[in-house]
Amino acid sequence: MSADPALTPRERAVFAVLLPLGVGAAVVAALLPLTRVVLPGQWLPGTIIVVTLVLAAGFLARLGGLAALAVTLIETGVLAAVVMLLFLRDTALVWLIPTGDTVDELMRLLATAAEEITYGAAPLRAGPALAFLIVASVGLLTVVIDHVVVTARMPLLAGVALIAVSLIPSIVVPDELDVVAFVLLAASILFLLRVDTLSRQTPSARASTRTAGIPATAVGIGAVAVVVSLIVTPSLPQPIARAAPGGVNVGSGIDATLQLGDDLRRPREVEVLRVYSTSPLPPYLRATTLSAFDGAVWLPDEDETRALSEEAAMDRVSVPAEVRLEEYSTSVAIENLSSTWLPMPFPAVDVAGLEGEWSTVPYNRTVISERARTQDQDYEVTTQVARPTREQIRTYDAAAPGMRPELTQLPGDLPDIVGDLAREVTEGSANDYDALIALQAWFRGSEFRYSLDAPVDDGFDGTGAEAVATFLEQKEGYCVHFAGAFALMARALDMPSRIVVGYLPGTSTTDAIDGQTVYSVSSSQLHAWPEIHFDGLGWISFEPTNSLGTPTNFSAETSLTGPAADRGDTTDTEDAESTPTPTLLPEEQEQQQNGEAAGSAGGSADGLPAIGVVIALLLLLAAPAILRAARARRLLDAARAGDVAAAWLVVQDSAIDLGIPVPASDSPRVLAARLTTAHGAPPGAMATLADAVERASYAPDGVVPTADADALADAAAEAAATLVRTAPIARRILAIAAPRSLIVRPGSSFAGAGARGRA
Repeated sequence: MSADPALTPRERAVFAVLLPLGVGAAVVAALLPLTRVVLPGQWLPGTIIVVTLVLAAGFLARLGGLAALAVTLIETGVLAAVVMLLFLRDTALVWLIPTGDTVDELMRLLATAAEEITYGAAPLRAGPALAFLIVASVGLLTVVIDHVVVTARMPLLAGVALIAVSLIPSIVVPDELDVVAFVLLAASILFLLRVDTLSRQTPSARASTRTAGIPATAVGIGAVAVVVSLIVTPSLPQPIARAAPGGVNVGSGIDATLQLGDDLRRPREVEVLRVYSTSPLPPYLRATTLSAFDGAVWLPDEDETRALSEEAAMDRVSVPAEVRLEEYSTSVAIENLSSTWLPMPFPAVDVAGLEGEWSTVPYNRTVISERARTQDQDYEVTTQVARPTREQIRTYDAAAPGMRPELTQLPGDLPDIVGDLAREVTEGSANDYDALIALQAWFRGSEFRYSLDAPVDDGFDGTGAEAVATFLEQKEGYCVHFAGAFALMARALDMPSRIVVGYLPGTSTTDAIDGQTVYSVSSSQLHAWPEIHFDGLGWISFEPTNSLGTPTNFSAETSLTGPAADRGDTTDTEDAESTPTPTLLPEEQEQQQNGEAAGSAGGSADGLPAIGVVIALLLLLAAPAILRAARARRLLDAARAGDVAAAWLVVQDSAIDLGIPVPASDSPRVLAARLTTAHGAPPGAMATLADAVERASYAPDGVVPTADADALADAAAEAAATLVRTAPIARRILAIAAPRSLIVRPGSSFAGAGARGRA
């Protein structure tokens, strides 16, 4: 802050302290909303350290009377030094001086941080890369804000910038206003404006301001602004937010508008959740259902909710007495998914272990929340699954007496191909179940192909009636097209249908809990499938998507053994919510016994992931030794071509690997003598090398005659091998596993130090 002749020395000192303090408070307040998007444990302490040190450096520089440009450069230098110490010290010389490796590590951190932001789910767990990005960015913001407020004397502009920064997390993850952060930021900006105003006034003007009551007026205006923001604004009508492609929030999510194409075409998969269940096969996990179709889009079901904390929030499943009913328990652990819809098996009768306020929608047995998110949730779902036999289900009609009209509604301009193909494919079916099985088999037959690209190339990447018609002509598409076409064709046959959005069962892992295999569900397994309502049985899911999932096919009565499961308390309700999952066929039971993951988007043998990890770790551990051996081979090849420097470098590298000092002050003959007397190097080989280096020093091109090249290379190899052989065993192991010569050059300060006690 430049000296103002109207200020006394004491006042200048006070204002010089108050402005940086205000800047620091404002920057921290602007960052508080970010804690809802990125968990603060890994980045907040480093951020506070950077802000404090940068502002302290600026204060001391101004106290010393340095120019504004010098102050900014000093602050930038402090920022760079702190970032180096916190994140890049392992690649730098003396922890602070950047090297080529520092640049490589910097680019790697930036690339990794970009991936974490793109594919992570809020709230993110900040790894070193994301923490580096946040700390460095906040440090740069602090330098800029300090210059704008203290040097340029434009606190209002700085306030606008800080408000914009604080709004970014709220835009990315819509949530309630962070009252504490808002009040702190508003107070910090008002404080900066007030201090800046007072620092510009003469003593008489400041006295006049105090007596005129202007401070009280300013405080009153600020208070009114805060009240309006906290009380009046939330009561105003809010715009309706649509889930962005790729999820409800940042990172992996669930888009219930069936715009799943971009999600499924993501270039990189992330693990969304892990699940294990007592059911014979891992279950599909549903998030929500879509029943209303206006000809262009399917709309998510919106119905009355009931607090999940209430007793009997979910009714028991009710089916006819002759139908077998089985109860299963499924545990779900969310890894990378931020959504207001909870992935869960169907039909659920109880959910336990959730954190936050959650509600159930009795109409479709889904669980949603207006405030909580799925990220890091770990919960258990109890389901009651009806398992009719094939003979039983054939006696039930796919009908919806008294149910909602949108379940059978079709648009007036529905292309004829939908109904015509539905009747053609199901012709000759004796009952609704057989008709639906024929429709499912047709979609999963050789005529259709699963493709994420064909819809984009042919311009029908949508869910409308025209897109369905194009899909039925092209016979290429992904789950949205298969599910939408199946549901509309079922309605054309007067069967009530809806679409479910959720996840495929996943891929089996090598982990097991309580004897149950743990399945990993990835972002690419986001899925949509149709359901048909059978009067008396409830909703039954089908899987028409070619090459994915498990097709529905109930077993014959003669293949079922064992008594029916205990039904518990059941109530007779006309619109019972029960979706029987397919009873295991003999071949499916054999697959389950063999540990195969039926119903996954792409399974693999249980042992392969573990073997891959072990191989990757071994390669990673062996990488330094492999690189060192390759370097030694190249140097020896160069030595055989007459390169004296390469031959001498073979010996120097071996010495550095063993911790033997190779200082720049040692001449070749001095180093050769020390390696011979103190470290057991062969005298003859070392003499040959030292003579060659001395002769090459005077040669015009530094190359010895070809006739002496082989002897030169042999001497270098012998000397290096003898040094390693005579070294202590621990030093030899370290030299092979972590060769220092890959990063330490002969003659550098690190090479001159060597290992203590080895000189």
